[in-house]
Amino acid sequence: MQKLIFIPAKHLNIKNIIFDLGGVILNIDYNLTFQEFKRLGFENFDDVFKLAKQTGLFNNLDKGLISPQEFRNEIRLLAKKPLTDQQIDKAWNSLLLDFPIPRLKVLESVHKSYRTFLLSNTNQIHCEVYNRDLQKTYGVNDLSYFFDKIYYSHEIHIIKPDRQAFQIILDQNQLLPEETLFIDDTEQHVEGAKATGINAYHLKLKEGETIEGLFEVLKVN
Repeated sequence: MQKLIFIPAKHLNIKNIIFDLGGVILNIDYNLTFQEFKRLGFENFDDVFKLAKQTGLFNNLDKGLISPQEFRNEIRLLAKKPLTDQQIDKAWNSLLLDFPIPRLKVLESVHKSYRTFLLSNTNQIHCEVYNRDLQKTYGVNDLSYFFDKIYYSHEIHIIKPDRQAFQIILDQNQLLPEETLFIDDTEQHVEGAKATGINAYHLKLKEGETIEGLFEVLKVN
């Protein structure tokens, strides 16, 4: 019998794995969204972006506290330009790149060896796009194919690194934190998981780490 193990955590008795999405499974590049908004004529976009973060616009979208249309309307106000919904969505979604097929194959194999979950700070606008891309890439309707359960921030109304986001998964699925591993490319999210007692690994994208390079096959009697 064969089982996939996560090499950095092979000394632990891991039975459950929680994955982040962006950067860990789905390749992303935030700079592309910045560039696209600037191309649309945003003046001082960097300042506008900081203001939007300060007012909680992005977090409110990711928490599902405002609708996609309310988000677009706020973007128009910040831009002081009559941007169309399509222009805003195109710029906002520019950061979403691709699902590497070898990575998806590893996820499929991991799902056979562990209880697996997805915890992502995301929003409805992005979700519709990457699920559509996943269908084209891998022939499955959405990411639920790879996981026991998915937790999107805009559906649970909580974003990482809030400890409650991790506690919900533990409680709803009766998981023991010491038997659970969380993998994320953002250090503060990793620390949020650790605060609940979950084993957590910071995936170092800048050093070239990928999940498909950190799992190996172990023969089990």
